[in-house]
Amino acid sequence: MTRGIVQEATSYDECVTRFRWPQETRFNIAAAVCDRHAAATPDATALIVDAASGTRRVSFRQLQRDASRLANVLASLGVVRGDRVAIHLPQCPETAAAHVAIYKLAAIALPLFSLFGQDALAHRLADSGAKALITNRANLGRLTPVRGDLGHLRHVLCIDGPADGADDLAPLLERASDRCATVDTHADDPAMLIYTSGTTGAPKGALHAHRVLIGHLPGVEVPHRFLPKDGDCLWTPADWAWAGGLLDVLLPGLYHGVPVVAKRLEKFDPEAAFALMTRLQVRNTFMPPTALRMLRQVEDPRRFGCDLRSIASGGEALGEDMIAWGRDTFGLTINEFYGQTEVNLVVGNNGDLFPVKPGSMGRPIPGHTVAVVDAEGRPCPPDTEGVIAVKRPDPVMFLEYWNRPEATREKFVGDWCLLGDLGHMDGDGYLWFKARNDDVILSSGYRIGPTEVEECLMQHPGVSLAGVIGAPDPVRGEVVKAYVVPAPGAARDAAAAKALQAFVKERLSGHEYPREIRFIDEMPLTVTGKIRRVALREMDREER
Repeated sequence: MTRGIVQEATSYDECVTRFRWPQETRFNIAAAVCDRHAAATPDATALIVDAASGTRRVSFRQLQRDASRLANVLASLGVVRGDRVAIHLPQCPETAAAHVAIYKLAAIALPLFSLFGQDALAHRLADSGAKALITNRANLGRLTPVRGDLGHLRHVLCIDGPADGADDLAPLLERASDRCATVDTHADDPAMLIYTSGTTGAPKGALHAHRVLIGHLPGVEVPHRFLPKDGDCLWTPADWAWAGGLLDVLLPGLYHGVPVVAKRLEKFDPEAAFALMTRLQVRNTFMPPTALRMLRQVEDPRRFGCDLRSIASGGEALGEDMIAWGRDTFGLTINEFYGQTEVNLVVGNNGDLFPVKPGSMGRPIPGHTVAVVDAEGRPCPPDTEGVIAVKRPDPVMFLEYWNRPEATREKFVGDWCLLGDLGHMDGDGYLWFKARNDDVILSSGYRIGPTEVEECLMQHPGVSLAGVIGAPDPVRGEVVKAYVVPAPGAARDAAAAKALQAFVKERLSGHEYPREIRFIDEMPLTVTGKIRRVALREMDREER
């Protein structure tokens, strides 16, 4: 187990003053999260895999061998530095090995949600120009209808047997060598391409460098009460394709030599989550707010004997009641953190280091310069509303939007990267979220862009026009709500609404479909023909 890069301190000011970024000019994620542990502590546990067949541990030596075999397979298929390789898998050891393998080759990993439907997959695979895809039989059905449109996609590898249009990966791995040298990379060389939620148009690919892992470490260590410590063990119900699962849990855990639990979840079951954390002795967890609200509904949770050392949460603000529940149930403070795909984990809490103000996102994480700025990029006075921004250079900051130089330029004002959220900083240096200046929907911790959902609905023959907003929900924070103008002669009853929900769920994702649908006669539009989502939100308030 390695030491954290944030030195434990007794005050926030001391922690910030003592912090220094590691000077890593040459850096490769595969070497950092796997190779060095395989050399120093080969038998140490990297992953704890919990499945129906039982629980097993994967050592760093085994992870390195599996990743090396896969890297050699990919190389034999022509994957070279800079090629994009997609990973469409749930939480499982093959996902971890795929990431390590891709970084070994200096290729670029493209994580894809297991819940993605065919349209969501098609956009990301086509836009990225992915050369190869690693998937399983369960996910292949969503690829088949769009495969013909993906000319760049030359190889589809299936981890659990042969299937139509996919090669069986197992025999290829058996024939491959379990030794593969990791390519020497600069810290600024690209490593992963994570697509945003598409809040303003189609989802954009945020290209990150190998240094993004270093950039995440302070934002993981501080909210997790100075991770790593002896006995630490990480788990999150969040998909590893999400930045919250991949960069907040999996890769930092492996970097520090902290065992990471891999558990496939078809659906979050709060009682099963309590039992899992107790049985596997999970000590540190990242729980999205929706999962916390569901855990809160469990009767007498202390009966499970869950012994957590830290709980981190992010995506939505937690109220005072939830903070109090966490203290009563677990005997600790739930520490929130904040960021986005492009610039993640730059604000957070640590109840041991400074008082937590319920409703606040916390204070800037050591190493990051965070401010609230005006339209010209000037820091605002305390308690003055503006746009939350992070100053470059910063190792956690993305390199660019894939193939979108203009969008990349628009993200910055001078050296300030604008995160797009409105808020203020109080006199004590705490950040407070006010609103979004885009229309992103925060549902169950996921950031969902309305445009992608609207475009999907518009493909249905029964829809003439669709407008999508986030509607308040006591459990999920927000849910996707669609206002639909039906096509002439189309039905507008409950059955029609269910059909539209199924249509979106199949083509996009199980977390993006509209849980509420309202049929309307006329869509509120601007003079230029854009949907007035502010008017839709007013309609929603009147309906409640």
